[in-house]
Amino acid sequence: MIHTYNFPTRIRFGPGARHELAAELTTLGIQRVLIITDKDVAQLPWFPELETSLASFGAATFSGVWGNPVVSQVNAGVEAWKAHGADGIVAVGGGAPMDVAKAIALMAHHPGHLFDYEDGASTRPIDQPIPPIIALPTTAGTGSEVGRSTVISDDDTHAKKIMFDPQLLPRVVLADPELLLGLPAKITAATGMDALTHLIEAFLAKGFNPLCDGIALEGIYLVAQNLKACVDFAQRLREGASFDEATAAAHRLARGGMLNASMMGAIAFQKGLGVTHSCAHALSTVYDTHHGLANGIMLPAAMRFNLVAAPAQFLRMARVVKPEATDGQEFVEWIVGLSESIGIPTSLGALGVPPDGLDPLVAVAIKDGCHPLNPRPVVEKDFYAIYQDAF
Repeated sequence: MIHTYNFPTRIRFGPGARHELAAELTTLGIQRVLIITDKDVAQLPWFPELETSLASFGAATFSGVWGNPVVSQVNAGVEAWKAHGADGIVAVGGGAPMDVAKAIALMAHHPGHLFDYEDGASTRPIDQPIPPIIALPTTAGTGSEVGRSTVISDDDTHAKKIMFDPQLLPRVVLADPELLLGLPAKITAATGMDALTHLIEAFLAKGFNPLCDGIALEGIYLVAQNLKACVDFAQRLREGASFDEATAAAHRLARGGMLNASMMGAIAFQKGLGVTHSCAHALSTVYDTHHGLANGIMLPAAMRFNLVAAPAQFLRMARVVKPEATDGQEFVEWIVGLSESIGIPTSLGALGVPPDGLDPLVAVAIKDGCHPLNPRPVVEKDFYAIYQDAF
């Protein structure tokens, strides 16, 4: 069964939702579509079928996305958009293709450099039409498919910049768990920890937003129920296991749970994020670390730092994953146990970060825009302590 809900974009969720793509393009009046994806997704067995299904829309594919997305990828995509004469975008993939697709849509009709439109520091207004986007997520991590912003790095400095506008929100999300069934265990784990970090930090962020708080708590529950199962299914497939129909159905159910948790994290963090993301953004900037993996490694240390400032909130989260919990410390212990059980590296050393290499990380992290909403204020010495704890 395919379900429909709106928060605020229209979401069609369920196995087979991808098959509604042509009908949704017709509804939006799109006549010439550009598919935007990354190099890996473009090689998946089901991708040519998707391209063929859009032949009547003059579909062309731009797959020049990989790693942490940078401006040059966006610029190449804009050239592909113009050369194709496209009037709509289908974004297929994880957070990187989603963000590049939104940046291409922004620059399709706006002049200048992408960073001229940086949120909070823009030198140009976003006042031109932004073409419609339909999003098909293939990972459960960033939830960028339900977000109003795009995060793109500078090619040279790797500094991340955020461009924000409500018009960047995709018109429709086709959230199909079947598109995640072949996701490798390591990517499943890293993207899942990204979703979990969004949910936790949104719940802890300063400010009043009970709507986001409720969504965050339910999302944490979905991660607790489904992430380990998704990683286990992925590992069994890698080892050559074949699933009977009951096991395959359980796999689809778990992937669907994580798809929803991912979207809920992206919705909830409009309330704000925190110090985990500032530390992770620095790792991506300095060491080009995958964002979800960076979050996963930093989350336990960041939460140990935060526990003293928000014990009641930690207890609420602990009771989501362990109803009999009596102390918020149990939630931190649960995070550590989950990370270890799904193969997230336990220290920064596993990334090749030297113990004496913290200065550039702290220099980037302290300038990051996420930690001001952290429940516990973070100054320079605190960043050093959190990174050291992550060793």
